[in-house]
Amino acid sequence: MIVVKLGGSLSQSDTLMTCLNSIEQNYSDKAVVIVPGGGAFADQVRLAQQRWRFDDTIAHEMAILAMQQMALLIKGLKRDFPMARSVAGIQKQLRRQKCVIWSPAIVELDRAAIPASWEITSDSLAAWLAQALSADELILVKSALIDASLGLQELANRDIIDKGFCEIAGQAAFKIRVINQQDF
Repeated sequence: MIVVKLGGSLSQSDTLMTCLNSIEQNYSDKAVVIVPGGGAFADQVRLAQQRWRFDDTIAHEMAILAMQQMALLIKGLKRDFPMARSVAGIQKQLRRQKCVIWSPAIVELDRAAIPASWEITSDSLAAWLAQALSADELILVKSALIDASLGLQELANRDIIDKGFCEIAGQAAFKIRVINQQDF
């Protein structure tokens, strides 16, 4: 099984549809779970938090809702891809379908003790999910250019992946690739 995290910024162009078509065409022989980034919806949460000064717990819940909105956008583009809100729901859907969209449930993430912090974004949540599903591979698809010589920590230092990713993915038994949208 492969977990593919599609960066929220991909929705600002035709790239999102190109990536979804690529998943459909190039990964039809494998189980794939799509993890949506929060995109412009998460950007609005950041702006609202700056303006209204609410705490990171509320911002975290709002950012998860942003991911859910992106999941709905993806579902609108790919009607045949079912959505699931939990690890158990994903596993159930994968018995019937090859590709599932994750629309994360706040309750499940809270039970998993995922910290409420902007250092933990959909990148880290994708790593957590890949681990929970015993995935073979995690692919983070980004709009940023990726220097293949850089390790995960350097990518985090350059804000290409989130700061919490290395800790969450540190004991990963799965392969991790961070790639530019053009390389997907």
